[in-house]
Amino acid sequence: MVQGLKSVLFDLDGTLADTAPDLGYALNRLRLDAGLDELSMEEIRPQASNGVRGLLGLGFGISPEDESFSGLREKFLAIYMENLCVGTRLFEGMDELIGEIERRGLSWGIVTNKPMRYTAPLVEKLGLHAQVVVGGDTCSRQKPHPDPLLHAATQLSVSPAECLYLGDDRRDVEASLSAGMYPVVANYGYLSGGKPETWGAKAYIGHPMELVDFL
Repeated sequence: MVQGLKSVLFDLDGTLADTAPDLGYALNRLRLDAGLDELSMEEIRPQASNGVRGLLGLGFGISPEDESFSGLREKFLAIYMENLCVGTRLFEGMDELIGEIERRGLSWGIVTNKPMRYTAPLVEKLGLHAQVVVGGDTCSRQKPHPDPLLHAATQLSVSPAECLYLGDDRRDVEASLSAGMYPVVANYGYLSGGKPETWGAKAYIGHPMELVDFL
């Protein structure tokens, strides 16, 4: 149990929901159009939290500095928007966890680096009723900067020290530590950013319902 806890904040991709199937579909559509073989979900999952930059880097070996990046990015995003919640699902046990958070009278929200253009409709399609949703373009700086987490705490009228943040990426831990929150790593997620045990989190869970022990 975290003393004085009032709010639970979640990362989205790889923490709250498994979005890799739809992100992977968009990437593989582009690869097939280019005459390349599809990548497996095992190859795609580790990059699913890293957005278009990470996925196009994986699929085509390019970076934003490459001439072809911008065009591929626009095509990727168009395909993704058309298939935003086809294969995407909440992780097993997440519904129950959110229900328990609400039953205990705690507030909860979502803080992601995914732009609000995609975050807002995805959250709606998943049937989530978060009290605050912060996207990658809500603040001027994204995670690992603490601004998005601090903004969420302000919107929920709680102090950062009263918030737990669950994420699956090194930047999630860095942002929550910088914000003065209690970082927990979702070991069931995509785990981008090296070895999770080196990130400095307060705790690690292998299933969403294990978070109940911290409420």
